[in-house]
Amino acid sequence: MEQNSALHPADIAEEISRLTKGEQHQYFMGYPLEDRLEIFSFLEVDVQYTLIKSMTEQELSELLNNLKPDTRNELLSELPDDLIKYLINLLNEREKQMALELIGYKEDSIARLMTPMYVQVRPYYTVDDVFRHIKVFGRKAETLNFIYVVDEKNVLIDDLKIGQLLLSDGSTKISDLIDYNFAAIKASTPMEEAFEIFQKYDRSALPIVTEAGVLVGIVTFDDVLDRIEDRDTEDIQRFGGMEELDLAYTKTPLLQLVQKRAGWLIILFFSEMLTASAMGFFEGELEKAVVLALFVPLIISSGGNSGSQAASLIIRAMALGELKLKDWWYVMKREVSSGLILGGILGTIGFLRILAWHFLGLYDYGPYWIAIGLTVAVSLVFIVLWGTLSGSFIPFILRRFGLDPATASAPFVATLVDVSGLIIYFTVAAFFLQGKLL
Repeated sequence: MEQNSALHPADIAEEISRLTKGEQHQYFMGYPLEDRLEIFSFLEVDVQYTLIKSMTEQELSELLNNLKPDTRNELLSELPDDLIKYLINLLNEREKQMALELIGYKEDSIARLMTPMYVQVRPYYTVDDVFRHIKVFGRKAETLNFIYVVDEKNVLIDDLKIGQLLLSDGSTKISDLIDYNFAAIKASTPMEEAFEIFQKYDRSALPIVTEAGVLVGIVTFDDVLDRIEDRDTEDIQRFGGMEELDLAYTKTPLLQLVQKRAGWLIILFFSEMLTASAMGFFEGELEKAVVLALFVPLIISSGGNSGSQAASLIIRAMALGELKLKDWWYVMKREVSSGLILGGILGTIGFLRILAWHFLGLYDYGPYWIAIGLTVAVSLVFIVLWGTLSGSFIPFILRRFGLDPATASAPFVATLVDVSGLIIYFTVAAFFLQGKLL
């Protein structure tokens, strides 16, 4: 395939991913180094891995030493330890030190996404000094939207928009422009919290500082968006009742896809066995009043659906930072009201359905049709209420123990409510139908 330098690097990356492994290396190396660096950042991890294995030591060294630090760090974090050691040894001393510093931060910290490629200046610089500095060091900077002002100990004291400098007189000192009012993220801050900070300040880039305030890097919004997409994809897959995929769906081998889905399915299957056990426990009541069995699917599905709805709402609100652990009581009060209203609506519909079928002659519920209707209606109120409370409370419990709330998958919540819903249903039936059908 002939190289097309007019294409955007992202489009070239797509073309490379469609080639065979043997063709990928030849096509990729046909581009100049500057283009290869851009293209490599848009490639999927599995394609990057394939290219790395096909390159000579010299080709690898040239690529790695010129990659943007955040792109290189993201690559290294996905590779086996032995390969990481090999690749780091191909770096020159400066790049090696940079890579080791980035890898040293906790896996879930925002520092894992930062790049040390930015422009920093001192307060005693003039505006003209800054622009001369940018011409020397700005070419490798990740972004030039902001210029970071540090003191003699490299402590961040302010950041300035490039537009502010462009509109200032060349002889103006930076110390006359700063107001010491800036936003920054601590390097140890978990990514989830850092995402909220980005959303709060609506910035294209934010500086990363140590506990002592020393500027160590910046994180750009495009890197944050990529990680948010990964996180949301992982949460959606977990919420659907499966482990997250390491690769895109179309690139995941069939056996691995089965493996990712089988674990949760087996757990849920064993859980659903409890539903069969509960049905067996109430076998006597079912034999006396077969009519009760007609409404079992209706009853348990309503509870499971309400639980899944509540879990979806709470998990999404947590992900957006709208809800914290301390808000659990506020959520419970709202969900009690919601559950009672929703249960009342479904209960009323259920009762009216029995009434209509009975008087239209579509089904004969016998002389105790009112008791049967009340059993279904009241059961729906309690079961929908229980499903709503379960679905909303489980994410809080998981977050309290440091687990991902998305683990409260819809199938898991539905299964829990299925089992408990049967118990509620037959308990209510015993109250309304004792001495009649039971």
